[in-house]
Amino acid sequence: MQTTQQDNASMTDLPAGYRDIPEEDRKKAQIFFDRAKTVADTGNFEYGIELYLQGLSIDPENTDAHQYIREISLKRKATGGKRSDIGMFEKMKLGKATKDDKLNALNAEKLLAYDPGNMDRMVNMFQCSIKAGYFDTAMWIGAVLMKANSDTPKPDFSKFITLKDGYKSMSRWKEATEACYWALKLKPDDMDLQKEVKDLSARHTMEIGKYGKAKSFRESIRDMDSQKRLLDEEKDYQSDDFLMRKVKEAEVEWQNNAEDLSLFSKYIDALQATENPEQENKAIEQLEQVYRKTNQFKWRQRVGIIKMTQLSRMERMLRADAQRDPEMRKEYDQFARERAMTELQEYKLVVENYPTDTTARFEVARRLFALGQYQEAIPVFQHVRSDPKYRIRATILLGRAFLSSNYIDEAIDTLKAAVDEYPAHGDDRSKEMLYWYGRALEGKGDGASAIKQFSRVAQMDFNYLDVQERIKRLRQ
Repeated sequence: MQTTQQDNASMTDLPAGYRDIPEEDRKKAQIFFDRAKTVADTGNFEYGIELYLQGLSIDPENTDAHQYIREISLKRKATGGKRSDIGMFEKMKLGKATKDDKLNALNAEKLLAYDPGNMDRMVNMFQCSIKAGYFDTAMWIGAVLMKANSDTPKPDFSKFITLKDGYKSMSRWKEATEACYWALKLKPDDMDLQKEVKDLSARHTMEIGKYGKAKSFRESIRDMDSQKRLLDEEKDYQSDDFLMRKVKEAEVEWQNNAEDLSLFSKYIDALQATENPEQENKAIEQLEQVYRKTNQFKWRQRVGIIKMTQLSRMERMLRADAQRDPEMRKEYDQFARERAMTELQEYKLVVENYPTDTTARFEVARRLFALGQYQEAIPVFQHVRSDPKYRIRATILLGRAFLSSNYIDEAIDTLKAAVDEYPAHGDDRSKEMLYWYGRALEGKGDGASAIKQFSRVAQMDFNYLDVQERIKRLRQ
C-alpha cells in the first residue's frame, strides 16, 4: 500500500506508540466480520462473538466490529444470557495478564461481551489497547466507559482518573478535560485537579482543528455526537416512548425499501426491544411472512427466540406466584413441562438447519433432560462436551443422566472425571459436581465414599441442597 504525502503529514501529528493496521490485514479480518454478522443475526450470539474476536485479532482497530460485539452482547443479555455462561475456567484463563497487550485487550473484550455492564472490564480493555498502540479502539471503549461511569448513581473517581491519564497519553485533550472535569465534580476541593482541568482545557483550545473530520485515529476520531447517540441507544433501560419511536422509525425505513432485509432485521430488533407481547407478536407475524417468502431459516429461528423470551417471562411470573401460594405449584410444574417441550422443538429445528451449532445441541440435551428423556439426552451430551465451552456443564448433566437411567458405574466414572478435571474449588459448579458424584456413589452402595463427597460439599456450603440429611443418614 502506497503512502501519500498527506498520510505522512498526518502521521507526524499522532502521539508516539500508535500502530496502524495494513490494508491487507483489514481485508483478511473483514471475512471474519462478515461471517460473524451473519451468524449473530441468527441468534447464535456466542459464536458471533467468537468470530468477531478472531477478526479483531487480525485487525484490532476495526471499531465497527467492536461496536457490533457490544450490540450482540446487549442482545444476548436481553434474551437471558448470563455472565456465568462463559465458565469459571475460561474466565480465569482470560483474566490472567500476559505479555501480549493485544491479547490482553481482546481477552478483556470477550469477558465484557458476557458481562456488558462490567466497567472493570472496560478499564482493562482501555488500558491494554493504549499499551498495544490501538488508539481507535481505546477511544471507542473509552467513550463507552465514560458514559457508563457518569451515568451510574455512584460514579467511580478512579475510573475518571484512569480515563484522563489514558487520553493524555494519546494527546486527546478534549476527552482528557472531560474526564478530569468529572473527577473534579466528585472531589471539588482538590486543588491539583482544579489546576489540571484548566491546563487540559488550554491544551484542547490550542489543538482545536488538528484532528479535522476524519474517520479514524490516523485521520482523527469519528464524530463523537454520533458515538454518543449509539451509546444512548445501548442503555439497558429505555423509556416506552423512546422504544416505540424507534419502532416507528425502523418500520418506515424498512417500508421505504422493502427488499432490504437488513432494514427488516433492524425493524424486528426494535419490536423485540419493547418487551411488549403485542409488539413481539407483531414481530413473529412479520418474521413468518418473510420466512415463507425467502425460505431462509434465520427468520424462522428468530420466531423461536421471541417465543422462548415470552415463555421465560411467563415462567418468572408463575414461579413468583408459586412461591407466594403453594397451591399454584401444580400449575407452575405443568407450565414448566410445556415450556421445555416447546423449547425442545425450537432447538431441534435449529440443529436440523445448523448441524454444527453446538449451543443449540446443548439446549436440546438440556430440554430432553428436563423432560426426563435421559437416554435420548445421553448421546447429545456426549457429543456436546467436545466443545470446551460446554465441557463441564455437559459432563455434569451427562453423569446425572446416566444416574437417572440407572447406569450407575457410568455415572460414577463420568462425574469423577469432571471432579478431577475441574480446577476451581468452592464455586457453585464444583459443589454441583461433588454432590452428584456423591449421589452416584450412594446409588452404588458405597456409603463411605459418598459421605466423603457430601462432606466436601458441606465444608464449602453447609446448607447446600440436602447434604446434611444425607450425611446423617449414611453415617447412621
